[in-house]
Amino acid sequence: MSLSRLAEMVWADDAPASAVANLRSHAAGLRRVLGDRLVARPNAYELRLAPHELDVIEFQRLAEEGRSRLATEDPMGAIPTLTTALAHWRGAAGDGLPRGTALDNRWASLDEQRLQVFEELAEARLAAGKHGDLLSELRGHLAVHPLRERAWGQLMLALYRCGDVPAALTVYRDARATLDEQLGIEPGDELAALHRAILDRAPEVSYTPPTAVIATAQAPPPAAEAKPAGVVGWTVPRELPADLVTFIGRTAETADVVATVTAATPAVMVVTGPAGSGKTAVTVRAAHVAATDFPDGQVFIDLGYRASVTPGEVLARVLRALGVAPADVPDGADERAGRFRSLAAGRRLLLVVDGVTRAAQVRPLLPAGPGPALIVVGQRHLGSLDGVRRVALPPLGAARARDLLATLAGPDRLAANPAATTELVRLCAGSVLALRIVGSRLARWPGMSVAALVGQLGDGRGRLDLLAYEDLSVRASLAIGVAVVRSEDEVAGRLFELLGASPEAPAVVDRAATQLGVSSQRVRQALEDLVEAHLLYRDGPGGYRLPALVGEYAAELAAVPFPLAHPPVSGTPITLLPRSA
Repeated sequence: MSLSRLAEMVWADDAPASAVANLRSHAAGLRRVLGDRLVARPNAYELRLAPHELDVIEFQRLAEEGRSRLATEDPMGAIPTLTTALAHWRGAAGDGLPRGTALDNRWASLDEQRLQVFEELAEARLAAGKHGDLLSELRGHLAVHPLRERAWGQLMLALYRCGDVPAALTVYRDARATLDEQLGIEPGDELAALHRAILDRAPEVSYTPPTAVIATAQAPPPAAEAKPAGVVGWTVPRELPADLVTFIGRTAETADVVATVTAATPAVMVVTGPAGSGKTAVTVRAAHVAATDFPDGQVFIDLGYRASVTPGEVLARVLRALGVAPADVPDGADERAGRFRSLAAGRRLLLVVDGVTRAAQVRPLLPAGPGPALIVVGQRHLGSLDGVRRVALPPLGAARARDLLATLAGPDRLAANPAATTELVRLCAGSVLALRIVGSRLARWPGMSVAALVGQLGDGRGRLDLLAYEDLSVRASLAIGVAVVRSEDEVAGRLFELLGASPEAPAVVDRAATQLGVSSQRVRQALEDLVEAHLLYRDGPGGYRLPALVGEYAAELAAVPFPLAHPPVSGTPITLLPRSA
């Protein structure tokens, strides 16, 4: 390699006058590491390598070998070879080196080869029937490379073969929107044809295992497979919703959920947090990651934060998911619980119940022994559930909030006005839902600057009106949480409205008690109920604070007066710190 060519690879601009001296100095340092493999030639250097020593050559050799196997009648044979090829990578090509040099095309070519091998490996794993294992990897791949039509198609196919047809169709809609927004084009013929085949449930998109796989991988049924009357086989449910492509942060919390449900005991996790904190997203991501540990199925139930849903109704829903015909579901809740325990005993079954308001709704689902696992999602801690682990989601930190906005709206939009971005993050107050909404608004309107959106949100009037986009709404999310509190504790619901009337004034327990017609002790209990529901939080000894967006909603409710038992009087105050801006 000539010195002049080396200089083009090292310096983005014109090489300095000392280029040759610098290169010779660096070569001397390399020779101390590489020995006589680095040989000086007239105005050039030669690097001598033995076979299989250079990772790039090994990657390309293994990739070609795997590609050849993929084209044979045994595509599953390509899996170990392509996996080994990708194992040579530890980041992007040329990571950490300056850009703008003669190496740029080389780095781009290598990165493209790696993407192709990843998708060829995904093709081989689909042929091997490993659709469930691929979901999280394909979503992560598309989050970084959203214009890869082949990967979009692979994700659609994997979801369809997992039995989640709605999610597969949603992925096509996401792919179409992404291609339109970023390139102004429609999906190609191959992706559109796959979409039509899924709509038609065409037989060619279903998974048919090769005969050899059936002969070697068919497992005998469990010894305890005695099927109760009324159960036609064991239905293996695959009900997990689609995982988010734009999933940012919450790594530690997700790992905690996965570790809990895949452990022996206790295999129960309660995920709590404020409205809009991303509880469901964390749970769904964790469930997808852990899905391979639960080959007997995954059941997902959304109670929609309806306190009226009974434990018996939840049990009936689970039994139907496991293959019990509706007519054969027992009438009584106790019999339903017994049938569920008999079916789930010893099976690797994952249950996810979202929108839980009361511990009683999920208590019959607590695993009676090893095998099944349960994830419960709700705004309350559900402290009466015994022997379970809990993870509470705090507001999203500023750095992660910026990452999420950059993923949704594009990093260039944020970099154009960093001060406005900082203010936008502050206005969203760590709410993942609010961040998703403003990020989606910016993505939808490329001409809107971050500063313009901040100006609309910053005046405080109708802020919650702006924090809504299509089916996403901060107000609606908060309304659900407040409605649950009202249905279970009328005093706490009325106290919440009372706090919204003067969110920046100190609260007076006795005055609130008089206005509400209850005792001071009852007001203190109501305050703690609001804390439990993440509508209020403690701030120092005896102090409480309304979270920013919660305060906005409380003020809206306070604008509609409710009847007071008595006019206000003075009393002994406790501190209620003013809500944050």
